[in-house]
Amino acid sequence: MLKVENVEVIGWEHAIRGMRNPKNSWEKSDSNWRYVAPAQRENHILASYSDDSEFWIGPNDADLMNRLRNAGTDHRKFMRMITVYLDITAPLYWWKEFDTYKVGTVANSCSTMHKIADKEFTLKDFSCEHLEGRALNTLEDMVDELNYWRDYYVGADKKAKELWWQMIQLLPSSYNQKRTVMLNYEVLANMYKSRCNHKLDEWHTLCDWIESLPYSKLITGGIVDE
Repeated sequence: MLKVENVEVIGWEHAIRGMRNPKNSWEKSDSNWRYVAPAQRENHILASYSDDSEFWIGPNDADLMNRLRNAGTDHRKFMRMITVYLDITAPLYWWKEFDTYKVGTVANSCSTMHKIADKEFTLKDFSCEHLEGRALNTLEDMVDELNYWRDYYVGADKKAKELWWQMIQLLPSSYNQKRTVMLNYEVLANMYKSRCNHKLDEWHTLCDWIESLPYSKLITGGIVDE
């Protein structure tokens, strides 16, 4: 299970201005803000919001973006300037793979260490959509065991660290954790290329979300149109 929420994509004007700096070609830039009634907004071409306007990439800028993107990472530095903020809820086993992307990412997570005993454990706290039969029964037993130690911990006069350890070291890697993440289009391009055919469903969910981003063809490798 993976859930994406609270997405914001910013930096388009800065990225376009910067990509034209090497040849001083700012006068050729043709991207602009346009008023669009909320009912007529089309998210697949929406770059970012500014009151009642949307930022549209013009054909000249789209052509340069395509050429720089295709020229490789040394030439497409503008993609590092298109910043994406989002909340991701996903199991710990997926976060271990996400954490290999250290460059160009920042993440603040809900604290398992400090908040593990704040609420009762339920199956909804875990990614278990593929479990069945004996395996699901085993997880249910583990949830009961975690709640046993949680109740013991919460009810103790002194919250002994040994009780806390029982929860921390029993916690399965299917436990879902929420993080607020900052990354950019270059990082997303690396993720998409490396993970779009991955065996984990969570990566497929994230890649589907990437395809829904404004001008996502910059990331996936298609031709960006106006």
